[in-house]
Formats: sequence, C-alpha cells, structure tokens
Amino acid sequence: MENIEGKVVVITGASSGFGKITAEYLSERGASVVLGARSTDKIEAMAKKINNKGGKAIAVTTDVTKADQVKKLVDAAVKEFGKIDVLLNNAGIMPLSPLEYLKVEDWDQCIDINIKGVLYGIAAALPHMKEQKSGQIISVSSVAGHTISPGGAVYSASKYSVRVISEALRQEVKPYNIRTLVISPGAVNTGLPGSVTAEDVAENIKQYYTENAIPADSFARAVAFAISQPEDVDVNEILFRPTKQQL
Repeated sequence: MENIEGKVVVITGASSGFGKITAEYLSERGASVVLGARSTDKIEAMAKKINNKGGKAIAVTTDVTKADQVKKLVDAAVKEFGKIDVLLNNAGIMPLSPLEYLKVEDWDQCIDINIKGVLYGIAAALPHMKEQKSGQIISVSSVAGHTISPGGAVYSASKYSVRVISEALRQEVKPYNIRTLVISPGAVNTGLPGSVTAEDVAENIKQYYTENAIPADSFARAVAFAISQPEDVDVNEILFRPTKQQL
C-alpha cells in the first residue's frame, strides 16, 4: 500500500457504504480525505472522528446532481490541501424494477446520480488535474455494468455508461498524465439495496445480499490497490464478486 500516504482523495457518497469505508481505510494509511454527501451530519461526524484519530479530513455537503456543488467539493479540497490526487466518483443508487412498473421518477434519479454525477465529478476535477499534470479519476460501475437481468434495464444502462465514460476519459487524458479506473463490484454489503423502491424486488434483493454479500472493505482494498500503484502504472478496470456469486 505504498503511494497512498499524503495523497488527497475526494469521495462522493461518503456518508455510508463504499464511500465511508474507503474514506476510513485510506485515511488510516495516510491519505487526506475530502468527504462529499448530502448527509451533512454524517460526513461532519466522520471528518471529526478521522481528525481526532490523527488523520486529515474535511466535509463538504454535496448533492452530485448539482454540478456547482460537485465543483465546490473539489475546489474545497484544493483550497484546503493544495491539490487533488484522486477523485472517487462513488455516489450511486440501484433502483431495480421491471420497466412495466413505470418507475419514471426512479429512472430520472438513476440517470441524474449514476451518470450525471460522474460527469459532474470529472468536470470538477479535470481542470485541476490537467494543471497539475497528474491525478486519478475512479468511477464506480457494477457487475450490472457488464451483464443484464430482468428488472435491471435502467440501472445496468447507467453502469454501462460509467464504463463508456471512463474508457473515453482514459483515452483523452493521456497528454496530462492522468490515470483512470472503473471499478465494478458485485454483491457487497452496503446500503445500496435500500434504494430499491419496488417492494417485491426489494425483498428479493435483500435476501440475495443476505446470502451472498461480502464486506465493504473488499471495495476499499481494491481502490487502495489501484491508488497505490506508481504513476507509470494505470489500472483501468477492476471487476470483482463474492466467490459464490453466479451473476
């Protein structure tokens, strides 16, 4: 886990799940973390806890569906710590349901958070990283971004989009020494199933996660692996699942 100490890492969706565990994991290894989420109380409490343990953290209330708020988050990192080394586009929801349920509001939220949120993160971080001639942009896809099953049309579409965006970004930022990663987890124990609003689907997903999900620190370790690589190594994609997950 070399090359983590001293890095400035901005994390969206930092109040719970992947974001929270990754912030804590990287902070323990010497990174300065900038926590963005809508839950002000949660991220402020996290930042306080990290700082009290000798780490470095700030919290910035952030709704990733608002481009100006994501810019404010990244700008706060640069103002506080002088740079941004890593952006973790982590905020996301998983509103699974068959298309015939016509969950149009869920569809809109999924697109706004899972796709636009990633684009807004890139828009906020890229100017700083171009100027620095360094940086790493990590975006979270899913196993559902590699496959599709009934009820997952919109969610899978959003996660396929993350992969497409990340690959295009990878090709575009070569002149600036910027690295990119798209990470695709399978069933990992987070609050993500709680974003399923269709009751029958939610019950099935909850049962599936109870039987299959692995701890969230599996995600944090994967992120840390990519961050820890020397600058001439660009890890572009990580896909992982619980060993017993078939999908």
